[in-house]
Amino acid sequence: MVKPFDDIESFNQSITNTGITSFLIGPGASVSDETHIQALMLLATTLPLVLDTDAITAFQNDVRVLTNYLHPNCVLTPHYGEFKRLFKLTEDRTLAAQQPAKYFGAVIVLKDSETIIAAPDGQTIINDNAPPTLATGGSGDVLAGMIAGLIAQWMPTFYAAAAASWIHGEASKLFGLGLIAEDLPLLLPKVLQKLHNQ
Repeated sequence: MVKPFDDIESFNQSITNTGITSFLIGPGASVSDETHIQALMLLATTLPLVLDTDAITAFQNDVRVLTNYLHPNCVLTPHYGEFKRLFKLTEDRTLAAQQPAKYFGAVIVLKDSETIIAAPDGQTIINDNAPPTLATGGSGDVLAGMIAGLIAQWMPTFYAAAAASWIHGEASKLFGLGLIAEDLPLLLPKVLQKLHNQ
């Protein structure tokens, strides 16, 4: 279900695999020319793609190229600091997500205590289900993986981003204090069962 790669040859084989339905790049990738090139190669497939952390920052000096490659099946998941490197953001957090979503033609998930999920057509969801315990290293990587997982099951990108953001917050609430990122995936079945029961 998840296929790692060790070199450019196995990376090339992965992106041409017809069984793959979504990609995620960014967590732990490093801000490098290699990440930049790999992100462009993934974008060129036009398959659903989540760009997170380092894959976003890798374009801080090349925003025009990123703009040319982004498509409606893309989701960018920056926090405010990361996104300021690419786009001049307004103080209004909702507009700070909506304007780039329209400009880039992609879904923006602007992470904060209230996460703004904005689609290119102006649809916007504000997720306030994000407790302070999520402010821990790696939790954003888990969120990006959750979005990619829902998209892989053919959920539309905007709704996948919104659903994953809420579930992510709900999982952290279930755990409580002392949360680390590795705890979050283990709680997802409980959150989904709770939703099912409702």
